[in-house]
Amino acid sequence: MRIPARPIDTDSDDDRMQVETLRRAPVGRRLRLALSLSATVVNLARRALVRAHPNASARELDVRFVELHYGADVAAGLRADLERRSRASESRA
Repeated sequence: MRIPARPIDTDSDDDRMQVETLRRAPVGRRLRLALSLSATVVNLARRALVRAHPNASARELDVRFVELHYGADVAAGLRADLERRSRASESRA
């Protein structure tokens, strides 16, 4: 699938102006925008998981998020680590 060079729903002059505005912005501003967009995408993905699995625990949702975004191997490692930590905290109690 080819990604268009510019949004199809945006006038070319407006797109050009937005790109130029971003290019002129200080690095700190561009970084804040990128981090904000990333946080928004993560939050939307997590909300979608909650809607898809309304009875899942927070831990189950976290592992599922990792599995979807980082792969089954990473999720299996996370699951094992969380279980190990849970057992360790139970033995201290």
